[in-house]
Amino acid sequence: MRIGLFAVGRLKSGPEKDLVARYLDRFAKAGSAVGLEFSRVAEVAESRASNAETRKREEAAMLLKSLAEGSILILLDERGKALDSEGFANLLGNYRDQGKRELTIAIGGADGLDPSLYDRADATLCLGKMTWPHQLVRTLIAEQLYRAVTILSGHPYHRV
Repeated sequence: MRIGLFAVGRLKSGPEKDLVARYLDRFAKAGSAVGLEFSRVAEVAESRASNAETRKREEAAMLLKSLAEGSILILLDERGKALDSEGFANLLGNYRDQGKRELTIAIGGADGLDPSLYDRADATLCLGKMTWPHQLVRTLIAEQLYRAVTILSGHPYHRV
């Protein structure tokens, strides 16, 4: 199953971008052994609309346009379901075992996600109840993708 990230906003050069790249590279190298493949990071510019509702609607349209047909969509939102790392790994593994071919994890813009996306989403997850800056969210989800591969493969990276 191919897994990609969709993010509103661009990650600037610096230590966060380097760390995200490091974890995504680890994920890409280790994932094929468990049937998970890193596909891409799709970055789109934040909408310049004058109000939040229009910005969210425009950003949602860009997300939906980038999705492959039949793709699983996971939204990241502080009101989503909290999973531990093993639960996240199992979620990915279950989608893979169901024969799903594409999965996209979406990170919304500064205004959040458009309400229409929640109806389309297969899951809405949180990385904790706090609001995180986008560069940290990318780092956290990239690390969790790598951790999921190590959990699914029985690698000792994840210790409880």
